[in-house]
Amino acid sequence: MTHASALPFVADFERVAATLPGSGTPWLARLRREALERFAARGIPTRREEAWKHTSLAALEKTVFTAQPAGFERPVASAEAEALAFDGLESHRLVFVDGRYVPALSRVGELPPGVVLRTVGEMLAVAPAGLAPFLAPPSGATVFFDLNTAFMSDGLYLRLARGAVVPDPIHLIFVATAAGRAVHPRNVVVAEAGAQATIIEHYAGGDAAGFTNAVTRLEAGDGASIEHYRVQHEGPQALHIGAVHATQARASRLHSHSVALGAALSRTDITTSFDAEACDATLDGLYVVAGRQHVDHHTRIDHAQPHGTSREHYRGVLDGTARGVFNGKVVVHAGAQKTDARQANHNLLLSRGAEIDSQPQLEIYADDVKCTHGATVGQLDAQQLFYLRSRGIDEAAARGLLIHAFARSVIERVRLAPVRARLEQLLASRLARPDLIAELT
Repeated sequence: MTHASALPFVADFERVAATLPGSGTPWLARLRREALERFAARGIPTRREEAWKHTSLAALEKTVFTAQPAGFERPVASAEAEALAFDGLESHRLVFVDGRYVPALSRVGELPPGVVLRTVGEMLAVAPAGLAPFLAPPSGATVFFDLNTAFMSDGLYLRLARGAVVPDPIHLIFVATAAGRAVHPRNVVVAEAGAQATIIEHYAGGDAAGFTNAVTRLEAGDGASIEHYRVQHEGPQALHIGAVHATQARASRLHSHSVALGAALSRTDITTSFDAEACDATLDGLYVVAGRQHVDHHTRIDHAQPHGTSREHYRGVLDGTARGVFNGKVVVHAGAQKTDARQANHNLLLSRGAEIDSQPQLEIYADDVKCTHGATVGQLDAQQLFYLRSRGIDEAAARGLLIHAFARSVIERVRLAPVRARLEQLLASRLARPDLIAELT
């Protein structure tokens, strides 16, 4: 039985199914339809569901968002794509407009041996079997994973052979241009033993009231290292649902950076599973919102094997009547001895109307572990404000300095200097006015 909230998506799928990449492959077409059926049976989550109790998706139900076949994207000028690049960053750049890859705006340089860099759209069309292991919903996936599987059109496919290292970051730029448009990017990164890569997912858009539903799968083999950035600053009317699901083999390393600045409503799920001993994961996050924005982060780290280490550090700045949600869960499974896990979420509320629902969680089923978690919610320190003002700094500038210092503790963890500089600029643009409602540029 189809849930009422899913009916527009079901109708849209029937309209575009024949145009989706790989539609001529029977098993892939069947997989898409089965994923849609799972989504249709559940429908859009409501606040009656525990995982969504602080986030209303009513805005997603009120508007009919439709996918578009290839060739219907609004042309994007080269200057627009260049404006989204990080100054001084040598990178391989792939640009996707309304969910479709645009070679003319992209720039992929020479790659080392053992590296396969293609688009998911190309893989779905010519070699879908290579994606098959990454199409089933992982543990912790929401119903939007199934919706993405049904409609997935394009994104990054990166496979690194044993020991392969990509020196320059791979920068993915996803540009949304049209109101009422639904895009479903899918990215797949597979790093075999000892491989190393840095990936930047960058979501941007103007004033278009579109819907982005993005999924990224990361697989780190023995001793592999993946550094992953997720920067979301879509337009002020956009709706954004995103997920990053990682699996880690023995002694692998994952460093995740999630920055959420845009969209009227955004939800990001980030999960990783330690499937062997001595895994290491660091999850850093920053969200800065104002006006009536709503931002939600759900994270989960599964310590399923011994000697794992995880660090999680999220900070939020909220003004106006903005609302934030942070739900971070660390699960230490039975037998995962010598686990070392630390988690912290700190929030700064700049107005009486701003709210944050913070819920750090630990579930521990082993007895030889070191685990801590905590959360804080507060306002600007009156004594610090007084100190700055007593030295001739006006109130607006003093507030900006303190907010910047609070948020910068996350930004300074960014290893790539050009990315760090751009994030500093974006943060400064939000702090240029006391109300933080200045639009991102």
